[in-house]
Amino acid sequence: MGEKSINTTNSAVILFDGVCNLCNGSVQFVINRDKKRRFRYATLQGDVAQKLLAKHPLNPNDLDSFILIEGENIYLRSTAALRVAKHLHGLWPLLYVFIAVPRPIRDAVYNFVGKNRYKWFGQIESCMMPTPETKALFL
Repeated sequence: MGEKSINTTNSAVILFDGVCNLCNGSVQFVINRDKKRRFRYATLQGDVAQKLLAKHPLNPNDLDSFILIEGENIYLRSTAALRVAKHLHGLWPLLYVFIAVPRPIRDAVYNFVGKNRYKWFGQIESCMMPTPETKALFL
């Protein structure tokens, strides 16, 4: 089997913690509301994420975060989540108004949830396997 090319020209890529139940649930949430199939997904633990992140030097502390890559831009934590919400079907784009809240305040809330995510939502032994219907969305 050949190596899959990483083309993010027409889509945005969400990098997520593949062993976190909250993160996996969030990806399923986005998939179900991304009617235009704008987003692609990769686990932070995988080779694809490492190749994408090599183009965007980050602080190692940022590598356990929800990361959104749109073209040459990279967004972390609450900014990434709000930018994703902006493109979802339904009323979710209304959440984008919270982008007006200063990022340190938004990220403080995000970080509080992030630090407790394994305790509150649990952890799985391995990354989730996409269904046949969603397999093409994963890099």
